[in-house]
Amino acid sequence: MASPGATIQQVFNEPACDKNRGKDARARKHGCSKPLTPGEAAGGCAFDGAKIVLQPITDVAHLVHAPLACEGNSWDNRGAGSSGATLWRTSFTTDLTELELVMGQGERKLFKAIREISQAYAPPAIFVYSTCVTALIGEDIEAVCKRAAEKFGLAVVPVNAPGFAGSKNLGNKLAGEALLDHVIGTVEPDDAGPYDINILGEFNLSGEFWLVKPLLDRLGIRVRACIPGDARYLDVASSHRARAAMMVCSTALINLARKMEERWGIPFFEGSFYGISDTSQALRNIAELLVRKGADPGILDRTETLIAQEETRAWNKLDVFRRRLQGKRVLLNTGGVKSWSIAHALTEIGMEIVGTSVKKSTVEDKERIKQILKDGNHMFEQMAARELYAMLSQGEADIMLSGGRTQFIALKAKTPWLDINQERQHPYAGYEGMVELVRQIDLVIHNPIWRQVRDPAPWDCPPVIMDEMPTTTSEMATVRALKTCAGLAAAADLDAC
Repeated sequence: MASPGATIQQVFNEPACDKNRGKDARARKHGCSKPLTPGEAAGGCAFDGAKIVLQPITDVAHLVHAPLACEGNSWDNRGAGSSGATLWRTSFTTDLTELELVMGQGERKLFKAIREISQAYAPPAIFVYSTCVTALIGEDIEAVCKRAAEKFGLAVVPVNAPGFAGSKNLGNKLAGEALLDHVIGTVEPDDAGPYDINILGEFNLSGEFWLVKPLLDRLGIRVRACIPGDARYLDVASSHRARAAMMVCSTALINLARKMEERWGIPFFEGSFYGISDTSQALRNIAELLVRKGADPGILDRTETLIAQEETRAWNKLDVFRRRLQGKRVLLNTGGVKSWSIAHALTEIGMEIVGTSVKKSTVEDKERIKQILKDGNHMFEQMAARELYAMLSQGEADIMLSGGRTQFIALKAKTPWLDINQERQHPYAGYEGMVELVRQIDLVIHNPIWRQVRDPAPWDCPPVIMDEMPTTTSEMATVRALKTCAGLAAAADLDAC
């Protein structure tokens, strides 16, 4: 087993990373991502990233070997959904105290915690997460996990991703390495078939995967493992027998996709289930990969039939919204796959993208954005809150789509805002998800509250002082304007005068 330091360097040198491939040999030695300074805030640490990737494996016990505060990152950190198992919603921690850390009692307490979980819950596996504190004092969680697995007869998986190792994205990839080293390939399925696929980098946020899976079911395609969204341990352990794979978020798990292709010959492509045309193209790519791996070519015709039916149904539902949203300007403050997939989806219904963040996007993501927007000036790496507020308050966008951290900038600028990150309440993937996304945008943009909050406040308007009732048309118009400004009465109420 490689040391944590060697694993981290290997992840940085990921050959499938477009950014790394574009460098010369000397620069490539430094890796495709620069480690952050310990303690520097960057949207989450490596431990956070590893937990994000592995937590949605729903029938596994996730045990954090650390003081209690580290388990503040618990099951609800991403809004992923489960169709059955609920063990992932239970927080487990060794709750190390200062005395135990000083006296070196951490490993003993970890072993005891694994024993208690195995006896009380009998899970198929326990994932043990190293953190900053336990890594710094040299806790050997690999040895403890190996001994516990032999003693209790279940899989105990060490996840070496202490927070100080780097960013959240690094933690994503380290979680993929843990799956490759300890989980994938450990179970041989007895029902492998020519239509089995893996979906990688799909987190089933707000149940999005459940809008896509029925489409694949209708084509006779079985998702052997969706990693990690709504996953089960045995499905992940046997995922090496899939015939093809789709990569949804390459920034998180590109190393997992590449190594599964190298070890087990599973070809993969990167696609998106956001938007009508992207969903259709993803289905086509899946079918074509399966045919290349020996599936019946008839699946290609069935796929086109399904696409024609679903696109017709979706566009019929979108027509009413397209008329209302045509030409509306959108600012996307997100990253990764959403930086181009959401942009493409919205341009399909005639909306204009005035800007999209590419801070977390790969080189390939940026190239897709350039093809979609036809203008590289609409891309920005990072926009300060002051600049973002200025852009919105000056009316350069009709709505902003982003995560919860920037919602208050939009609200202060009195601009409609919609959450499209992990905290969202509605699924936006697939054909039905696209209809839901457009419906939510329409509801937000045309909400009457925006007209009301943009009106001047009553104390900013001149007072309405009248010695007598208005009689002429001009006097009536003046009173109507003043009362509307002050919010005292609607224009129609003046008829009573």
